Amino acid sequence: MNNHKVADAHSQNWSDKWLPKKFAPYFQLMRLDRPVGVWLLLWPCFWGQILGLYARHNQGLELNMWSQLHYIILFFVGAIIMRGAGCAYNDLVDYKYDKQVERTKSRPLPAGKITIRQAKYLLFYLLLAGLMVLIQFNWFTIFVGATSLILVATYPWMKRFTYWPQAFLGLAFNWGALVGFTAVTGYLSGAAIWLYIGGFFWTIGYDTIYAHQDKDDDMMIGLKSTAILFGNQTKLWLFILYSLAMASFALALFVAGLGIMSVLALAPLAVHLIWQIMALKLDDADNCLKIFKSNILFGGLLTLGFFAILILIGFI
Repeated sequence: MNNHKVADAHSQNWSDKWLPKKFAPYFQLMRLDRPVGVWLLLWPCFWGQILGLYARHNQGLELNMWSQLHYIILFFVGAIIMRGAGCAYNDLVDYKYDKQVERTKSRPLPAGKITIRQAKYLLFYLLLAGLMVLIQFNWFTIFVGATSLILVATYPWMKRFTYWPQAFLGLAFNWGALVGFTAVTGYLSGAAIWLYIGGFFWTIGYDTIYAHQDKDDDMMIGLKSTAILFGNQTKLWLFILYSLAMASFALALFVAGLGIMSVLALAPLAVHLIWQIMALKLDDADNCLKIFKSNILFGGLLTLGFFAILILIGFI
């Protein structure tokens, strides 16, 4: 049996099969063996970029598609780096608690596969790499991106003090919507803010589902989450949160000037969120993980939906 396997990673994980034992813990600390977080961080960047393109078009400004491709690459690389940095920082803050949770006790830090010092070095180099990506953008985007570090630094501590750590994750994980929009336009608008708000509610929903995996262990060691707060009312709360998310996404399109038909075009995406609520089994950890991961699909469909709306109105 591979002695550097992580319990909450897939049994056929590529890092377990191919990476040398020396390097595997660093990849696992960054969660590169579980890329779902990269996608959830990346999709809002694309949403912001697409709305930014429309805003720039409305102003009659030139659209350089090569620069947009450059942004896509930067967003992708940046999402990998900053998600890895966030995971490393989160585990540095939480490793003593992670030792007491069945799903996380085999992660590199709580299992002693790497030292605290090694994890701090990795975090430093990841943040340095993230800075190298960020400075490729305009000055306003650099400022917007840099301010996200306040939220990233704050989030891991929240589960100690509030039942709403998922709200802080929502604030941090959707910052890419603002970065994506400002990268294209150089400013923020109401449409970008509503886009960010939509992602905020969406993230509280999907991370509540994720938190149901650990609710029993969390309650024993004194940690808090919306999964514990909502309890058996979670499905009702998910309906409220997802409804607020879809309403905010619709407002983002409306405020952007894309018209009522573009808002209606988002309606089919609500079907996926309804399916999540109906299919969710709150006391089945495997089911919770499956439903949580399905948000990769939702984020991708929303990205395609935004893109399709631009095609339908003749922008592309």
